[in-house]
Amino acid sequence: MHPVRIDLTMRLARSLGVLDQPNVTFVDPEPATAAQLERVHSPRYLAAVRDAPMQPWGIGHGLGTDDNPIFWGMYEASALVAGSTLRAAQLVWNREFDHAVNIGGGHHHAMPGSASGFCVFNDLTVAIAWLLDHGAQRVAYVDTDVHHGDGVQAAFYDDPRVMTVSIHESPLTLWPHTGFASECGTGDASGSSINVPIPAGSTNGDWLRAFEATVPNVLRQFRPEILITQCGCDSHHEDPLADLSLTVDGHNAIYARLRDLANELCDGRWVATGGGGYGLVRAVPRSWTHLLAQAIGVPIDLDTDIPQSWLDDLAATKLPRFLGTNSGYVQPPAKMGEGASVDFTPWDGDEKDPLDRAIIKARQAFYPLVGLDPADPRD
Repeated sequence: MHPVRIDLTMRLARSLGVLDQPNVTFVDPEPATAAQLERVHSPRYLAAVRDAPMQPWGIGHGLGTDDNPIFWGMYEASALVAGSTLRAAQLVWNREFDHAVNIGGGHHHAMPGSASGFCVFNDLTVAIAWLLDHGAQRVAYVDTDVHHGDGVQAAFYDDPRVMTVSIHESPLTLWPHTGFASECGTGDASGSSINVPIPAGSTNGDWLRAFEATVPNVLRQFRPEILITQCGCDSHHEDPLADLSLTVDGHNAIYARLRDLANELCDGRWVATGGGGYGLVRAVPRSWTHLLAQAIGVPIDLDTDIPQSWLDDLAATKLPRFLGTNSGYVQPPAKMGEGASVDFTPWDGDEKDPLDRAIIKARQAFYPLVGLDPADPRD
């Protein structure tokens, strides 16, 4: 989670002219207020986060762990992340913009009373709660991070106004070991929690095949008014913390698909955030530059050369010395893509391999709850 990954992303986007487009506006965010944070986090937890730097040995609430170390300014930094995603949601909901992106957001593991998985405050639930409080009746949340979006699911597991969708590596092989297809929501919200766990080693085509076989028609049934997405890129084949085998090319295809669904289903209302992603040099900057470009409407050709100015910026960070070869730094990328195919064969209803079994199990779990036929590939 080194902040250099955000810096390198923005520098790459700037060097390619993505951020110079006439339809791009930068908005300075405000930190989320205590009242806004308390909408999804307990007052006791907020106090613990605020006091933690004075007690660096840890005070519970998931703070002071390897995943969530205590640091000076933790409350203020985390409140600013939450406020950034909240501001993005406000701007899109109020129709000031169609699309808004907070690359620094996507902290989907934070729970009401505890930090988890590098996440202190859950900016996504803060934003969604605000939308619900300001008239939204159907909010769709789609999580493409390699890890299950457990914190967002937990926050709205019994709220039928929010559909949470997470497509992730199987919880049998990856933390947080939740996100089974059988987790479908409770009470009136039964069928509003959608989980599509896919096997370790899945490729671009596998991911897209599973997504298309399970997610778009469920969203069409739900008819969301706004789409919130967590676009973690730790599904990359070089990511040190997970086991999927996607490429930057695959991530670009995912972001294009999310944009299209927002345009089709939500009249363009789309809020995108970053999330996980620990290939700090070769994966994150390229993937999220593609996310920005897709949101702005100026997709980048995958055969585009990496600008020399960005390579110079990278060298100035001295990341090779700091990170070593075990932290995602091997060689700077040469192109904006990796030359990998994003083609896939649509699921046809048959069971041919572990991926198809995962698709069938997911459809059998939640399709009947939303009025779709799990056996009909047209649904």
